[in-house]
Amino acid sequence: MAKALSLHIRDASRQHALDDGTACPVIGIGEVERIAREAGIDGRQVEIAALQDNILPDRYLRNRNAFSNADQLNLLESTVGIVGLGGLGGMVTETLARMGIGRFYLTDGDVFEAHNLNRQLLSRMDTIGVAKADAAKARIKRINPGIDVISKATYLTPENAAALVAPCDIVVDCLDTIQSRFTLQAAAQNAGIPMVSAAIAGMSGHVTTIYPEDTGLETIYGPPAQLQITKGAEALLGCLAAAVNLKA
Repeated sequence: MAKALSLHIRDASRQHALDDGTACPVIGIGEVERIAREAGIDGRQVEIAALQDNILPDRYLRNRNAFSNADQLNLLESTVGIVGLGGLGGMVTETLARMGIGRFYLTDGDVFEAHNLNRQLLSRMDTIGVAKADAAKARIKRINPGIDVISKATYLTPENAAALVAPCDIVVDCLDTIQSRFTLQAAAQNAGIPMVSAAIAGMSGHVTTIYPEDTGLETIYGPPAQLQITKGAEALLGCLAAAVNLKA
């Protein structure tokens, strides 16, 4: 199977002339979809096999000055969990899908409302009332139908947090309450994986990476047992699109 797949990919590849005059073997998105359909696999598997043969899927051509083929392969083989799919979560989902992350676990129990339209990429007039998790999955599939996406229209809780992060290599905190951030951090630390945490308020925000051994959110918000508020400064300052775009 692997040998036959490799032969199909090589036959479908072509030489692409780069700006510096050198050639790069690439395979087009149409060929990826055709081979996946004929082989009964998903496009992600075809793209992984192509990169293993040092053939670059042409959707990633503009990544190549920053990422090697090995880097791109690593992204496709990685699993990212995103918890919270509003302003930050929607932009993070979009960005990572376009960069080439191969598998997503998406979690949010909320639905879109009219006040989301000022900043949330996944919200439109026709998605008002739609589950954010469903909209995020549909968006990824429109960018690259071969990406593996598992979406759950549920809220993060202390009871389900461990199961939600267990399949992930890294988890992204795009939540909107401080206590839920601590819940996700605890689950990520117990799983031994990093958590990227971000929040915005008005035109300001923060983003930080928390490793399992780090103190983490306590350095920002203080000890969780002493929390006096549930929402951050966004409750007073609002959430603006420019801040979402910059922090994501």
